[in-house]
Amino acid sequence: MNIQNDIQNIRAIPLITAIKTPYDVDGSIDYEAMEKLVVRQIEANVKGIVVAGTTGEGHLMSWDEQFELLNFILKRFGDKIAIIGNTGSNSTREAVAATKQGFELGMTASLQVNPYYGLTNTEGMLAHFQEVLNVGPGILYNVPARTGQEIPLEVIKKATKHENFVGVKECGGVSALKSLHESGVFCWSGNDNDFIDGYRKGYSSGVISVASNVIPEQFNGYFSGLHQSMLPEHEKLVQWMAQQPNPIALNTLLAMLGLTKPVFRLPYTPMPINLRQEGCDIVRKLNLKGEVEVLDDENFSVLM
Repeated sequence: MNIQNDIQNIRAIPLITAIKTPYDVDGSIDYEAMEKLVVRQIEANVKGIVVAGTTGEGHLMSWDEQFELLNFILKRFGDKIAIIGNTGSNSTREAVAATKQGFELGMTASLQVNPYYGLTNTEGMLAHFQEVLNVGPGILYNVPARTGQEIPLEVIKKATKHENFVGVKECGGVSALKSLHESGVFCWSGNDNDFIDGYRKGYSSGVISVASNVIPEQFNGYFSGLHQSMLPEHEKLVQWMAQQPNPIALNTLLAMLGLTKPVFRLPYTPMPINLRQEGCDIVRKLNLKGEVEVLDDENFSVLM
């Protein structure tokens, strides 16, 4: 294995989809639907996915369930697409153990969030990242709206010196992408609504996307040089999806498209029917394959 080659290959991927985890009627993972979702990404020429990230609801899974999901995807698609496992944790010991197990299963790289809730100082945060990067190639995930703490630029710059540092998934907007770029840090946008600006200005290499679960071909088109800004119909979809915390809108829409069963795990619940209707109206103008239905409230199951 040539780790530096692996890192360069990951950096060459402009669109990485944060893949949705679908559920069956009993609340367990729907592996048949999962396989179809990944195939859909591969057929759209998407070269990388994040498994069990925020969008994939890894935080609602036990580690055993998360590794079962990761192993399922790796066995079927490990030779077809880069598979990034979300093995970060609030606990350094837990993150290291999970990351080791993920690499033993064969994942391409890990996604590493900074310690959340308990928080720490810059020295502790850097030490945390050093420990998980010691295990294998990793992408740092800066999402202070969820963790409650920014990863300081000084920590990121020091982490870049580790041989296993891949890049940063940055959710702080174009100004944060610019700051990373000017500091020589490789990064992807973590936001669908501002990645075009960051990408066209050369601040980032692309996006780790939620909306590409729905329109992967269309999102891939942004990296062919055809579009200098987000098309209005895609912007409307992204804005609609941003009305409630991720992954509520995505879960709702994939169910309305018939790509997943209309099953939610608490604490997530479907979007209300007025927003579902708005979503249907937007999607019908995208000319996607298949039908989209609003679905009635009783069509949805909300389980623990």
